[in-house]
Amino acid sequence: MPNPVATAKRFANPAAFTPFFSIRAGKLHCERVPLDRIAAHVGTPAYVYSRAAISAAYRSLDRAFAGANGIPHTICYSVKANSNLSILRLLARLGSGFDIVSGGELERLRRAGVSPRKIVFSGVGKTREEIRAALRAGILLFNVESAAELEILAAEAARLKKVAAAGIRVNPDVEAGGHPHISTGHHRHKFGVDWHDARRLYLAYKDSRWIRWQGISAHIGSQILSAAPFRRAIARLADYVRELRREGIALKYLDFGGGIGVRYSSESPLDLRAYAAAISRAVRPLGCHLLLEPGRVIVGPAGVLLMRVLYTKTNHGKTFVVVDAAMNDMLRPALYGAVHPITIAAHVAAAFRPASVAARPAVPARVDIVGPVCETGDCFLRDWPLGEVNSGDLLALWGAGAYGMVAASNYNSRPRAPEILVDGSRFRLIRRRESFTDIVRGE
Repeated sequence: MPNPVATAKRFANPAAFTPFFSIRAGKLHCERVPLDRIAAHVGTPAYVYSRAAISAAYRSLDRAFAGANGIPHTICYSVKANSNLSILRLLARLGSGFDIVSGGELERLRRAGVSPRKIVFSGVGKTREEIRAALRAGILLFNVESAAELEILAAEAARLKKVAAAGIRVNPDVEAGGHPHISTGHHRHKFGVDWHDARRLYLAYKDSRWIRWQGISAHIGSQILSAAPFRRAIARLADYVRELRREGIALKYLDFGGGIGVRYSSESPLDLRAYAAAISRAVRPLGCHLLLEPGRVIVGPAGVLLMRVLYTKTNHGKTFVVVDAAMNDMLRPALYGAVHPITIAAHVAAAFRPASVAARPAVPARVDIVGPVCETGDCFLRDWPLGEVNSGDLLALWGAGAYGMVAASNYNSRPRAPEILVDGSRFRLIRRRESFTDIVRGE
């Protein structure tokens, strides 16, 4: 874990993390809305996103590839990062394409009004039914991840009499990613096909009536903070494109996935312009249209998870701050050991504090911030310099815009949190809090 004191000091000034959050009159604001006002309106826990932050992140990446040395490209937002319909519609209005990994995500995009011609279908385990639905929709590209999947794609295309635009996700054997669970481009990972087998498949289906080779794909991992693995992977992918061209297979699209890291605590993110320049140099001579699949870098820093302090307790000198959010709301700390800083968003008014607060000694310098779920792993931060807090105080967990709500569950029969989108001085509910009836509806 990075130095918690240094990290906490950095987040004491939210503008150092993102310019769309700030402290005014002692309260944390998202854009121009105080977060305690949102919490009072919708309760806690709750996810809050900044519309301006999402828009700015998308435009920054798009501009990085569209400058004087730019190349034809489409940003295909990775739906799995945050799939709320309002966020998908926002990105669609900005001109985004989309990368999906399931039939459910395809249906989300249909409901959001997205053109199928802006959808790329990735994923190692596409079912026959999902492939059929995507063929009927007429999506832009299938990124095939195995010989068996390619057989099913060809069979379903023939059955529906629809030509499938396809590419193969190649595993470039480049290791990258902030955690072993989010590194995807090495030969021991489940994703993609090694080049020897991919080349054989390209040639075997070269003259297929129902498979039209349109692209090649690679995705090496997530939360990548160094340009070196990107450079190695794009160089190998460019070599593969040239080799296929010599065999008479000219590809239109080169899909280079996503994986750009963001700052959660002490990380130093990549410079987007330098990243874009390195990728563009390799792709420009090929004449291919570049597809990118970013998710985290667009929505991650744009969101916070609001929570309230329930209790504080001390066991043998160890102090715990128990909050009303839990691992079912935000899984990343329990799943990856991910560090999401937590800071005080607003202190509860003195009139609403329990009577015992006045007699209680100040909270020590370091605390564990834990949730109410009945698991030892339900811990957001250990030995964290939170500062003195009381029951009812509002806290904010940072960097919650990506892989937060999408991975939430009803573990311990807890309802999933609401989601709120802030736009300037206004906010609106974009997902209501679940009720118990919602939880048991399918039982």
